[in-house]
Amino acid sequence: MKKKIGKEQKYSTKQFKEKFKMANYKTEQEEFWAGAFGTAYASRNQGEDLLASNLNFFVKTLSQARGIKNCIEFGANIGMNLRSLKLLYPRLEMYAIEINKEAAKGLTSVIPEKLIYNQSLLDFVADRVWDLVLIKGVLIHINPNVLSQVYEKLYNACGRYLLVAEYYNSSPVEIPYRGHNDRLFKRDFAGEIMDKYPTLQIVDYGFIYRSDPNFPQDDITWFLMEKK
Repeated sequence: MKKKIGKEQKYSTKQFKEKFKMANYKTEQEEFWAGAFGTAYASRNQGEDLLASNLNFFVKTLSQARGIKNCIEFGANIGMNLRSLKLLYPRLEMYAIEINKEAAKGLTSVIPEKLIYNQSLLDFVADRVWDLVLIKGVLIHINPNVLSQVYEKLYNACGRYLLVAEYYNSSPVEIPYRGHNDRLFKRDFAGEIMDKYPTLQIVDYGFIYRSDPNFPQDDITWFLMEKK
């Protein structure tokens, strides 16, 4: 069952820590993905079929992009998206942010460890910009209270293109996720980002269906934006 939520629920950092008894993270969602559930997710989401679907995904989503020489993925897990991008752009310099320690170890088979930020997105501070900033299936798991902070980090890291690929809903809703509440949120992420940062303009967008007979994805709506 879907549950409507407001654009923002107001909690102070102190209230969060008291409510969820967290020592190291600002939200319960960060703790969830940094722990055993995030580790198990990595083992479920890999394989050659996914690699092929991801490659098809990036051929479509980046067909209008030009001059991409480097990228950073927010929430890269074990690097299935980056592996596909490397096939499409063999000389691409790739960076990644990943909160889960075990997933970050798996990332080292794709990119050098020195290019991996093993930390929460909320703790990441960009010290440069990248031609392409990618976030795919991650914003849906971010606590709505801190989405604005993540949007800012995406924007600050973006040198030219921002690719957002998430579940879409015209208004914010929360739905159960694998038996857990408050772990999956749907909304118009790209629309909110462009409203917040008018210098980002839409270049292309589309939808990938979970029942596609050749290259299925998980009902992802994607938006390619360019910083002007």
